[in-house]
Amino acid sequence: MCGAGLATVAHASLAFAQPGNQETTENADQRDNIIIVTASRRAEAIDDVGLAIQAFSGEQLDNLQVNSTEDLQLIVPSLSVSRGYQGIPIYTLRGIGFNTINLSATSTVGTYQDEVALAYPFMNSGPVYDLERVEVLKGPQGTLYGRNTTGGLVNFITAKPEFGDFNGSVAIDVGSEKTLNSEGHLNVPLGENLGVRFAWRTEDSWDGWQHSVSRNDSLGEVHRYGGRVTIAAEPVPDMRIEVSGNFWINKSDTLAAQAVGFTPNTDPANGTIFSLFNAPGLPGFVAGNANNWNSDTADWQPEELRAINIGRGTGIDRPNQEDSDFYGLRAMFQFDLTPDLSFISLTGYNKVTRDATYDWSGAPYEILSQHAQGEVESISQEMRFQGTTGPAEWVVGGYYANDTVLDTNQTLLGENANVGAIRGTILTPQASLGGSSIFDLFNSFGYTPADVMTSFRTYHDMAEFDVETWSLFASVDWELSPELTLTTGVRYTKDTQDYAGCSRDFNGSMLPNVNLFNRAFFFQVYGALVDPIAENQCNTFDVDTLSFGIVESTLKEDNVGWRGALTWEPNDDMLLYASASRGYKSGSTPVNAANIATQNRPARQEQLTAYEIGTKLALANRSLKLNLGAFYYDYKDKQLAVYFADPIYTTLLRLDNIPDSRAYGLDGDLTWFATEELTISLAGTWLQTEIEGYVGIDAGGGTFDYDGFEFPYSPEFSGSATVSYDTPVSDTLGMRAILNGRYQSSTASTIEDFAPLEIDGYGILNASLAIYDRGGLWEASVWGRNITDTYYWSSAATNANTAVRFPGRSASYGATVRFRF
Repeated sequence: MCGAGLATVAHASLAFAQPGNQETTENADQRDNIIIVTASRRAEAIDDVGLAIQAFSGEQLDNLQVNSTEDLQLIVPSLSVSRGYQGIPIYTLRGIGFNTINLSATSTVGTYQDEVALAYPFMNSGPVYDLERVEVLKGPQGTLYGRNTTGGLVNFITAKPEFGDFNGSVAIDVGSEKTLNSEGHLNVPLGENLGVRFAWRTEDSWDGWQHSVSRNDSLGEVHRYGGRVTIAAEPVPDMRIEVSGNFWINKSDTLAAQAVGFTPNTDPANGTIFSLFNAPGLPGFVAGNANNWNSDTADWQPEELRAINIGRGTGIDRPNQEDSDFYGLRAMFQFDLTPDLSFISLTGYNKVTRDATYDWSGAPYEILSQHAQGEVESISQEMRFQGTTGPAEWVVGGYYANDTVLDTNQTLLGENANVGAIRGTILTPQASLGGSSIFDLFNSFGYTPADVMTSFRTYHDMAEFDVETWSLFASVDWELSPELTLTTGVRYTKDTQDYAGCSRDFNGSMLPNVNLFNRAFFFQVYGALVDPIAENQCNTFDVDTLSFGIVESTLKEDNVGWRGALTWEPNDDMLLYASASRGYKSGSTPVNAANIATQNRPARQEQLTAYEIGTKLALANRSLKLNLGAFYYDYKDKQLAVYFADPIYTTLLRLDNIPDSRAYGLDGDLTWFATEELTISLAGTWLQTEIEGYVGIDAGGGTFDYDGFEFPYSPEFSGSATVSYDTPVSDTLGMRAILNGRYQSSTASTIEDFAPLEIDGYGILNASLAIYDRGGLWEASVWGRNITDTYYWSSAATNANTAVRFPGRSASYGATVRFRF
């Protein structure tokens, strides 16, 4: 389509879905560049609502090569998508995120597909394809969308069947790293009021882009597939039924890390006892590579060494790759009872299964790799009435969801310095023990020194959850005058989370160190001789009961979220709004390497109260659109992964609540339709975040005052720019050139002041050039991603021995052909 506009950002107003109309249309005049959205549960022009929102049509997403949830951050600068070391996405919007690594954790940024919650971020690991549009809503969305949207939400609206029109498309990509992708759809009318739509995307890259610096080995192959079928029917004029099923399968390689330093506890420069047990050659490897990594290098333990069973330590005999899948079902029933009243039922079922191995040693040693297995099954049901009564448009409804979760992993760390220190301590005579060793005094089990020196190679973390939530909600849009609208909304939510989990022995590997060292330590500290563990039993220690065992908890919480907003629209070219809202994220229980039971205690729900003012202006005969917004967030009980002062291992991780914190900033965007052919879009976010009065633990195990520290993954500035030039070159052909870039300033993956975990500022530049048939029958393009081959990393972590980075993808290039019929 010649002259199609890109990257529209608007700040829109809450309202409610107009009965019977939830489809999108776009004005053919690029100066209007209107996208119809349903962010407020009713179809309305994006320019007519007073909520901070960005929306992109399916065509825009195709042109900008948005093929995954991660790709959205290239065009939504206030959104950050990184991956924790277990490969779980971490979504952060305007600085509001949750830096957890667990499959079982929900996010502060909700993700939805056709209004059905994908409550767990890993559910978004499949490809993105055949969309009608995507909407990114900023700030708490608790009244209409419920829990776990304190930061905002992303709603993917898929393309629906079209009655009476048989059509389809096929696209093929070829590219670097032996890439071959395919995507398409087929729309089949089955009658005047019945249709079905099939859609798919496949992604294959047979050459890895990450190369080991110690040997001839690589990772980075991609093998990811997704499909969807949607049936829509309107059996009578006032009724619509939609039923859809979708899936994805991911067998791609997992991401390898780059070692750039040590933890304070294992740093050779600090001369600690733990640093003496670094793997031979590791300090030299880190020193030689810390400043020499680039965008396509990394390192990890050779798979053949990891697979070997050593003494009591069972290896991980599988490659570094995902073997994960997702299946989802959705049923929507809408019946218009009267022209002003509708009933809508929305039923969802989602199930994701994970089986993945990843190595985040960042070096060719057995410092830390994991085999993660888990499953999340989620069922949800929403029923609502919505309509118009006089000057008020309203919605009222209820929501119920039940999730069952299994989250486990086997950890392998035979050459981790902490493991070596424990082994050595068991066998070394100590003055505090009268010159005897722990091995001499506590070994009534017949363990040999060889058993000790091969113990603690592997262990198993496990957790089971049952989560139930229900809520009642109502919202009303009051038209006070033709120009002024008052929005009010409220939602009551009740959550219950049952948890059982622990760290435990794996096939006998933990028995010598737990039954000797841990029991000796707890005897010295608490004066109790703790009962030993047997094979595959829990080794998490409960200080209250002075015993090893499973940790159990039940967390019951409720809350009331609300929103109030005023929207003033004096004419078609100006909108002003002011709002106040409150949202909640439900409580969360971590899946940790838990030596002490308190590490697995739940963090209670967090609360965010948001205040925002904004404006949207159309200038210069609507050729220039300027949108500005200012926000202030008052944050209570922010959930954060922090250090725990462990009596044995110095520091381990747990979840905590930060009592008080805040975030504030400015959102802005400028879209200039310079000519019929040229569109320039700029967007940016200036952000300040601050923890207030929190005293916690630093990486060295000491008390530390974090007052004034910034949130993780919250750069002070992030911005994007898109330049699109789209013009006819003949009566039948058109040409489109797009340059798209994103920049963010420096940030960090944790709140601590630890240089190896900082994320430097970086910029990414993408480009494409296309020739297309002006009748819409075909298109051919060439493209490049990260064309400057910028070396950057989007996350960093420690594995209790080395500090590691996870690099972004190096430069890639390719070509696409697309046919439509």
